[in-house]
Amino acid sequence: MGRRVRKRKCKNCNDYFQPDHRSGIRQKFCAKPACRKASKAESQRRWLQKPQNQDYFKGPVNVARVQRWRESYPGYWRKPPQSQNTLQDTLPVETLDNRAVAQDLAKDALQDILLAQPTVLLGLIAQLSGSVLQDDIATYARHLRQLGDDILNPQSSKTGGSSVLETPHMPGAGP
Repeated sequence: MGRRVRKRKCKNCNDYFQPDHRSGIRQKFCAKPACRKASKAESQRRWLQKPQNQDYFKGPVNVARVQRWRESYPGYWRKPPQSQNTLQDTLPVETLDNRAVAQDLAKDALQDILLAQPTVLLGLIAQLSGSVLQDDIATYARHLRQLGDDILNPQSSKTGGSSVLETPHMPGAGP
């Protein structure tokens, strides 16, 4: 194993940092975003100072190469046309205050909200059950349905309703 590199002073912010062990003594900047940007700028400046790189993107050879590429890909820089038959309607941009949202939510029944969002409901059940296996989710969903039936119809829970999980090995204690 190599030796541990001592802390160094960043050339941009002058803070001390621990260089990456793989870069050894070559790392001159710390990992802060502003210092990384300064490192990139210095690297580009050093690259452009080399004589062989001065005209790297200039000259008739590169102009011809770019022209050939542009002929091969016409319209590359143009925005693609918007399709008239989109799958979703665009949402109007409007600001809502919290009272209006609360009133709208109060109008909708809980059942309507849950039925309109099957993917969210499935994700919630998977989160609560702690499993992404379909069998475990189905078992947990049956348990949640039984709990809901017990809440809505307390009489049925006395005559055979059960609020016990069918698979005790499932992670998560449930609500």
